[in-house]
Amino acid sequence: MAVDVILGLQWGDEGKGKIVDYLADQYDLVCRFQGGPNAGHTIKIQDKKFILHTIPSGIFRAHITNIIGNGVVLDPITLSKEMNILDQAGIEYKHRLLISSKAHLILPTHRYLDAATEASKGQSRIGSTLKGIGPAYMDKTGRNGLRVGDLLTQDFKSKYNNIREKHLNLVKLYPEIEFDLEVQESQFFESIEVLKQLKFINSEYFINQALSEGKQILAEGAQGSMLDIDFGTYPFVTSSNTTSAGVCSGLGIAPNKIREVIGIAKAYCTRVGSGPFPTELLDETGEKLRTLGHEVGATTGRPRRCGWLDIPQLQYTIMLNGVTQIVLTKMDVLDTFETIQIAHSYRYDHKESNELPFDIVGKPIDPVYHQFEGWNTSLDAITSYQDLPSKALQYIETLESRLNTRISMVSTGPERHKLLPK
Repeated sequence: MAVDVILGLQWGDEGKGKIVDYLADQYDLVCRFQGGPNAGHTIKIQDKKFILHTIPSGIFRAHITNIIGNGVVLDPITLSKEMNILDQAGIEYKHRLLISSKAHLILPTHRYLDAATEASKGQSRIGSTLKGIGPAYMDKTGRNGLRVGDLLTQDFKSKYNNIREKHLNLVKLYPEIEFDLEVQESQFFESIEVLKQLKFINSEYFINQALSEGKQILAEGAQGSMLDIDFGTYPFVTSSNTTSAGVCSGLGIAPNKIREVIGIAKAYCTRVGSGPFPTELLDETGEKLRTLGHEVGATTGRPRRCGWLDIPQLQYTIMLNGVTQIVLTKMDVLDTFETIQIAHSYRYDHKESNELPFDIVGKPIDPVYHQFEGWNTSLDAITSYQDLPSKALQYIETLESRLNTRISMVSTGPERHKLLPK
């Protein structure tokens, strides 16, 4: 059959986990294709809330196989904690959670190095989550990283010690920081034994065999397209390809196997950490969005920066990803706004443009806004798309027209049932 893709169109935190969980019933496999435990996919089921950093969001559907792909960098400590949460919730998953043998490992010294380099930057920090992800990808491209399959080799400890020594020599280049390596390593090796309860696979063969058998596959992205290492707001980006291009290299499938690309976007914008954010609101309106949207990072715990929806930014990520449909989330956060704005273009270099400049970091950008009347009514009890207030429908239809892409669903709350197919 084919692979459908779900990914974020903004700076992450768009609500991908809920959408994967909602749609997962239609699929046989859900596969994470990139990123690491800097992801925080929040899923609310009845009165319980789960935050997944590594495990695919299809894990709560009993018939679905979940695969952590080769494009992911995996921290055994984080994964073992997630496994414990699932165990405590009584979820049977160990026969349904498979890990690519080619996925790279995040070591304690990766996190040590991450913290040391970020601390040394002072005011120039990029806002790293300090999970060791950047250093792990650096070792991957530097061709001396350790992979999940290495855990089963007789000389793993020797390989580990070699790379550990390299990292400790690098740490000496930076000012000293507090990091209890002994404790972290003890947790790491305990977590490795937990990891070995799961099945390690050659995921590229497994996934392509599933395709040949007619299985339906959903590829789950982490972070957002504006954090892509190539096309995001560099250098304030993550270390992987968060766009649909990352699906092929992160799972080992051919481009012609991709069918639908489902882009997730909030009805407004948020960003965690440093970096450019053209429509950011540093006023009462921004604070209101933050409060009503409960905008705190699921991974970092940091307050998210908030702003209005950005059409040029979305046009850019729709183009890059080949998006075929959009799911618009958190519409309910806008319920009490008298007026709502969207940026329909940018002004920079004495001209108006819909293109993001090469150096968005160093380029002063003035968004040009279009204003809407708010609907000033709660969407909480709305159960069908057609019953949305007329002004909410106008907002959605304007976005569809400007983005030239179908909005297939609207989310009006964190629960599974608060999704309105169009």
